[in-house]
Amino acid sequence: MTVQIKAPAMGESIAEAVVAKWVVKEGDFVTADQMVAELETDKVNLEVIAPAAGKITKIAAAKGATVKVGDVMAELDETAEGLKTPAAVTAAGTPTAAATAGPLASADERVAKSGPAVQKLVAEGAATAGVAGSGKDGRLTKGDLVAPQAAPAAVVAPAAPAAAPSAPRNTSVLQERVPMTRIRKTIAGRLKQAQNTAAMLTTYNEVDLSKVNEMRKLYKDAFEKKHGVKLGYMGFFSKAVVDALQAWPALNAEIDGDDIIYKNHYDLGIAVSSDRGLVVPVVKDADKKSLAQIEKDIGDFGARARSGGLKPDELSGATFSITNGGTFGSLMSMPILNYPQVGILGMHAIKERPVVVDGQIVIRPMMYLALTYDHRIVDGREAVSFLVRVKDCLEDPARMVVGI
Repeated sequence: MTVQIKAPAMGESIAEAVVAKWVVKEGDFVTADQMVAELETDKVNLEVIAPAAGKITKIAAAKGATVKVGDVMAELDETAEGLKTPAAVTAAGTPTAAATAGPLASADERVAKSGPAVQKLVAEGAATAGVAGSGKDGRLTKGDLVAPQAAPAAVVAPAAPAAAPSAPRNTSVLQERVPMTRIRKTIAGRLKQAQNTAAMLTTYNEVDLSKVNEMRKLYKDAFEKKHGVKLGYMGFFSKAVVDALQAWPALNAEIDGDDIIYKNHYDLGIAVSSDRGLVVPVVKDADKKSLAQIEKDIGDFGARARSGGLKPDELSGATFSITNGGTFGSLMSMPILNYPQVGILGMHAIKERPVVVDGQIVIRPMMYLALTYDHRIVDGREAVSFLVRVKDCLEDPARMVVGI
């Protein structure tokens, strides 16, 4: 019996995608729920899985083709001869170690149903015990196995440049033409839309992180032991931003025609760089989450951004964004709005500098802060006051605890 492999649902507002790669070829055998292809959308890459076990008889959508939700991408034969000994294959078309090592399936049935990336990690020693699968029907994904070991304390971007092409560079020629990925085109379009639409202005300040550092040093071991995550900077900054947004609600709004929509929920977009480009996963309800949960969310997002495990609904709905150029060494920059948001906070590198405190010159860990805002609905007084509020919260973190 012939079974169709169709393009899956891709998330809110995403109607089509490009076939980024096939990890199987015509004639290969696959198991039910095995990854067979990867789709590239405007936001994230998605896995295409086989709905049943069988032999791939036809690939209808070649690499680079555009498909819509429900389009037939391939066909498989459930009754093909040789189906009793299917083999998962890698992108190169060769059997994986997991496909031939039966003990993996007996150790965890989810591994056998997962894609080649998961099977390879397990074959190399990745633990699955106690790991909750985020894939279909509890299936394990690469991000599920990578995130616990790779969760960063703050937004730590990989060394690869955000605009890295998906194909190897040909350095033997004077120049080469490489098509933009869908994610890169979306980034370009959204940034240009913000530039053409909003009246962007940036205000700057600096913050002394001495007390934040003292708290991190004092509680880091107990915090990590209790919560299983390091006490980084992003939790403090996120809490400070929420405090400031509550004090200055115009920064948590957006323009809709001739109306202003003030939002009474605080969903923070945290910019993360990956080898596919910039993505902005969202920490939902940041005002209701503990500092520890925010650190866990951000760490998880960072790991899954690098492994390609983010879901489309995790990248939408932010009311305000934070970007950290300091991870790359930036001392000062002007962040650009993530339209239709009207505010974005830019963090930068922490540098020890001489400052005057109570008439004395002392050395303190200082960071420049930048707030870009839409001057159409945010006045200078509000923007400057917002940034001062963030600065005050970070220079005296206890005020966030007691609510002053």
